[in-house]
Amino acid sequence: MRVKRGLTKHRRHKKLLKSAKGYRMSYSKLYKRAHEARLHAGQYSFEGRKKRAGQFREIWITRINAALSKFDLKYSKLIKLLRDNKVELNRKVLAYLALNEEKTFEELVKLLNK
Repeated sequence: MRVKRGLTKHRRHKKLLKSAKGYRMSYSKLYKRAHEARLHAGQYSFEGRKKRAGQFREIWITRINAALSKFDLKYSKLIKLLRDNKVELNRKVLAYLALNEEKTFEELVKLLNK
């Protein structure tokens, strides 16, 4: 006796088309095109997760550098001072201090810049 897969196949197609909702043109309508689009979307999201860390690092460095402008100090010099004084604060914490705890950041810079 043969197995008829119509219902299973239909459900799988509907599930994939639902996940491709919002894609442009036939990429949200036709199964084959939607399947390709979903595969590419998966690749892009994987790449994006890897790039996110670098993007955050860029943001933190920009924020730190902007906060240092009033002290006539550059980001690279601050990092050198931190290393020389064996202060182990990462860029995420420094950016948080620069943005939200200005007094603390100012004291830190003055302490390092003696």
